[in-house]
Amino acid sequence: MKAAVIVTPGQVALESVPDPAPGPRDVVVQVAACGICGTDLHIMDGEFAPAYPVVPGHEFAGEVVAVGSGVTEVRVGDRVAVDPSLHCGECYYCRRARGNLCENWAAIGVTTAGGVAEYAVAPAKNCFVLPDGVSAADAALIEPLSCAVRGFDVLPRRLGDHYLIYGAGTMGLMMQELAKRCGAASVSMVDLNPDRLATAVRLGNTAAVTGADELTRPRGWDVVIDCTGAEAAIADGLTRVGPAGTFLQFGVSSYDARATIEPFRVYNKEITITGSMAVLHSFERAGELFAAGVLDPDIFVSHRFPLDGYADALAQFRAGIGRKILITG
Repeated sequence: MKAAVIVTPGQVALESVPDPAPGPRDVVVQVAACGICGTDLHIMDGEFAPAYPVVPGHEFAGEVVAVGSGVTEVRVGDRVAVDPSLHCGECYYCRRARGNLCENWAAIGVTTAGGVAEYAVAPAKNCFVLPDGVSAADAALIEPLSCAVRGFDVLPRRLGDHYLIYGAGTMGLMMQELAKRCGAASVSMVDLNPDRLATAVRLGNTAAVTGADELTRPRGWDVVIDCTGAEAAIADGLTRVGPAGTFLQFGVSSYDARATIEPFRVYNKEITITGSMAVLHSFERAGELFAAGVLDPDIFVSHRFPLDGYADALAQFRAGIGRKILITG
């Protein structure tokens, strides 16, 4: 089969690789679409992946074409979205139901071959069977949505809260949509990209600005979410949290990124600073939300590239052009 392979950091090639075969509790998925996200850039830049070469792609969906001998709950012909998480189930954190912090953490598309390929292998337990009417070519959005759902799991989710979100890319827009579902009184978006801000407005947010100084909220915001991973955005966002508010670090920063906090203000104003990591018991819920129409794929997906266009798609993503970019089979 054909697959995009990150051969070494900075080098990607379309290669012929052996067709995958399922283990006893695995399935083989013919990939309909696979999304690109910031993790893929980190892998391309020599971070995250423990070994090279690697077939990237952890946001994918498609049709099951083969099942292992021990698989009964998923059948050939089922259309599925795949949770890429490969928790060991045995370590300290897995035994405490915190598999996203697994001490032996692994993931499809990071530590094992992923979905930027014609076919991919996944554990049957990681498959969400798509209901009728949900396109497998759009369902690659379920994985990033499951990360956003996990983010909201660590937030207070009070009715009438005011939200400030940094970064109007795919994840920021997903956070905006979930905030609206959670009964936000207002959702304001900060981004330097006018096209992305226009999409936030199209989705019905309260305000879309290039800097939070353009907004007026003397008491600050109840919830501030960083979806950029950028030091400047994080530093600014931390100052915008109101008393008893929460700051969520959702965007993935580089390893050496640093931000300064004001400990007295955190103490004196009872500010919560927290993070969320990938997926945790949120994939099934994200699938159900997606099937219920929480996201409009026609708005969230801006570009679709063929498999042999992966390098171009990755470069476009790095340049910040578009929203979700999908690689199609």
